[in-house]
Amino acid sequence: MSRLLVTGGAGFIGSNFVHHVVAHTDHHVTVLDKLTYAGNRASLEGLPADRVEFVHGDIADAELVDSLFAGTDAVVHYAAESHNDNSLHDPRPFLDTNIIGTYTLLEAARRHGTRLHHISTDEVYGDLELDDPERFTEDTPYNPSSPYSSTKAGSDLLVRAWVRSFGVQATISNCSNNYGPYQHVEKFIPRQITNVIRGIRPKLYGAGRNVRDWIHADDHSSAVLTILEKGRIGETYLIGADGEKDNKSVVELILELMGQDQAAYDHVADRAGHDLRYAIDSTKLRTELGWTPQFGDFEAGLAATIDWYRANEAWWAPSKDSTEAFYAGKGQ
Repeated sequence: MSRLLVTGGAGFIGSNFVHHVVAHTDHHVTVLDKLTYAGNRASLEGLPADRVEFVHGDIADAELVDSLFAGTDAVVHYAAESHNDNSLHDPRPFLDTNIIGTYTLLEAARRHGTRLHHISTDEVYGDLELDDPERFTEDTPYNPSSPYSSTKAGSDLLVRAWVRSFGVQATISNCSNNYGPYQHVEKFIPRQITNVIRGIRPKLYGAGRNVRDWIHADDHSSAVLTILEKGRIGETYLIGADGEKDNKSVVELILELMGQDQAAYDHVADRAGHDLRYAIDSTKLRTELGWTPQFGDFEAGLAATIDWYRANEAWWAPSKDSTEAFYAGKGQ
């Protein structure tokens, strides 16, 4: 698999994967990205031009996708519309990219016999009660609760159907919440970090009791590469790093690590349909493929992430003001 195509490779998780591949393999990478607001060419700066090629385009463009598959050994499919709040405001782009785009890639994989790995989310499983000891596994029934998670669930099912019906060589991974470099400032952790840098009090939805299972983007990248190289065709693998934290604790830890009073944040109205708790059981990935996370300590990973945002204001500053204006208009 010396030639990889990475869809959505200028986005947060995708760009981290491209950096990981360049650092840890000899593969050549072609990035296909539509460059919506969440895609940023600057996230790929500094990578060697002889190893990384960028193509500006849409995964729903069948002719373009087919031409790229013709010269590719394997495809890692990150491209997605992924913001829950945006999906509640306008679901249509989520259908176009997450459903039609994935269908377009699957048809190209079918024609060319190309290995495909599909990136998904734990949000397809719905949420868990705060006091529930259970965690999501590969056998957990799907129960999506938003247009975003519904379209991701739909794309997962398309992949499974194309494997079974047409023999497409595909695998799926569902991952918990990522954090790390190159994440858009609309997202929870980078928004709070950049607020503190700008002298703005962080914002916490509701009481902050909602729990997320955090994983550093580097660990997600290493897991995906492991699945691509060793995963069994047709299988689903859950990726998690045992990083369950409620949002209140995360905000307070950010403030502490940045030398601020842990109480220096504001509560704002809760999000519509805000899922209570996500928790991943990654036993299958760890035992079957031998993967382990590097950032087992969430505090260490968060400290490294804070350092990155402090050192890379030029990357996030262009979108910060418009993001805060958007949330201010919603009282958040």
